[in-house]
Amino acid sequence: MSPRLRIAVLSRRFDPAGGGAERYAIALVQQLASRHEIHVFAQEFLIEIPGVVNHRVPRILTRPRWLNLGWFSAWTHWQTRRGFDIVHSHEAVSHGDVQTIHVRPIRATRFSGIHGWQRFARWLGVLTSPRLAFYFWIEAARLKPGRRLIAVSEALRDDVIAAYPALAGKIDIVPPGVTPAQAGSDRETTRAHHGIPSEAPLLLFIAGDYDKKGLPALQEALVSHPDAHLLVVGNANYIPPARRLAEELGIAERVHFAGVLADPSLAYRAADLLAHPTLEDTFGMVVVEAMAYGLPVIVSAAPWCGISATLADGEDALMLPDPRDSEHLAQQIGRLLNDAALRDRLARAGLAVAARFDWPRIACLQETLYLRTIATETQPE
Repeated sequence: MSPRLRIAVLSRRFDPAGGGAERYAIALVQQLASRHEIHVFAQEFLIEIPGVVNHRVPRILTRPRWLNLGWFSAWTHWQTRRGFDIVHSHEAVSHGDVQTIHVRPIRATRFSGIHGWQRFARWLGVLTSPRLAFYFWIEAARLKPGRRLIAVSEALRDDVIAAYPALAGKIDIVPPGVTPAQAGSDRETTRAHHGIPSEAPLLLFIAGDYDKKGLPALQEALVSHPDAHLLVVGNANYIPPARRLAEELGIAERVHFAGVLADPSLAYRAADLLAHPTLEDTFGMVVVEAMAYGLPVIVSAAPWCGISATLADGEDALMLPDPRDSEHLAQQIGRLLNDAALRDRLARAGLAVAARFDWPRIACLQETLYLRTIATETQPE
């Protein structure tokens, strides 16, 4: 039996309606709270977990974001410098025993494929910008060898190593998990609430950033399927431009914007398939969640989406080599809508994929890494 640990978890926004990183941190805390003493340090708390101690980090500045991050890093460093067995950060801070990396390193995003004088110009831009210089510094401080570094996917691990070659062989992988699908008989009720015909084929799209996750291409693809409807779930700030595009394409009556749902299971149970033509996803939690509900999935291939590196095209999901290609996306949608046998086969395969990512198993993997970290730190020099 594992010893009971006192663990500090750092996540600026502890909100289940946040992005993948926030939901990952929350789910992991929920899994570990019954076995360990968990303290969460955040600036926003929109969920209370029984047995977990919440520490609200003062928010001195909202803007600029980089100064707020610097303050969060300094304040949590001071508060967690003693008294904890493990300090586990889901944020880019300069301290912490365990660092879970959720996004591509800024060094990769700024310098990937850049050479010669262009690379020099980029570095000059970094050195003359306090904001960029800070992000580069804190990233390097975070990703130094000797810490327990965790990536959420193999694709992200490879990205980090390409930017920081010294980390080769020193990054573990702990993917997000998925909770079991919640049964319900509200499919028709949910459709009626959003004005969706009960018998219409319904595509589901869930994202925080509509553009980055490929909604424009999906709306263009929907033009080719006049009987299909689309339910868009996520950050309501992106609805106005997305609605304007739907009007320009003549599909406004078939695109339904739900905003953020407190209970996403309503959307999964109402839909017939998930379309995730993302342009950048280090993992893609929504893909596994949809599979857990038995939905066939159309998803961007690797390297656009991290989880796709573990999926077989045509067996586990239908892949998009280029998610910007709305014509090919429309063809893939047509394949699923017109082939019931294919839908059933992908749904069954998806359930098997989701079973590999159950949260209890993921939490045990994380717990093992905590113990290894402690053992390493206590070894005599």
